[in-house]
Amino acid sequence: MRRGIFGGSFDPVHQGHLIVASAAADALGLDRVHFVPAHVQPFKAARQHASPADRVAMLRAALSHDERFVLDTREIDREGVSYTVDTLRAFTAEFPDDALSLLIGADAARDFPEWREASAIAQLADVVVLTRPGEQIPRDGPPGRVLRVPAVDVSATQVRERVRRGDPIEHLVPAAVARYIESHRLYRTGD
Repeated sequence: MRRGIFGGSFDPVHQGHLIVASAAADALGLDRVHFVPAHVQPFKAARQHASPADRVAMLRAALSHDERFVLDTREIDREGVSYTVDTLRAFTAEFPDDALSLLIGADAARDFPEWREASAIAQLADVVVLTRPGEQIPRDGPPGRVLRVPAVDVSATQVRERVRRGDPIEHLVPAAVARYIESHRLYRTGD
């Protein structure tokens, strides 16, 4: 089986995450795309807004439309700072015969040399950098391949800002996620 591992804070998950994951699954022939929300991302430790439980609930609501998408809570369950190398080792132990592709955005690729055990990551999985048309890949980024995905003009920061201002977000996130944000009164205060 071919598995994609797509990690992040997903704070909140939005249409851009789903579109690029679907494009990657199609282009790479992935049977499953594991959405792996970080308990605490090393580079965003002070910028998390929703609780792990809320982020998991929003992902659960968002992923039901594509049978290839799987919510994987191993980093949340592990607690502490989430390091990709640890997650990939866990995937390798659980799925020793499966091909693993680590899906990362171009923004994350810029920080790749600073990731814990960056060289080991490339040994554990095929690193695939997801880029939008016109986006530059850093020369010192991860070894692996580059996959052009559709340009989607949405970010979690944008969603949180719109919620804080009281602007609609239904076009930026799945309807179930918008309902969850509203009913749980998430992102109402400043970042």
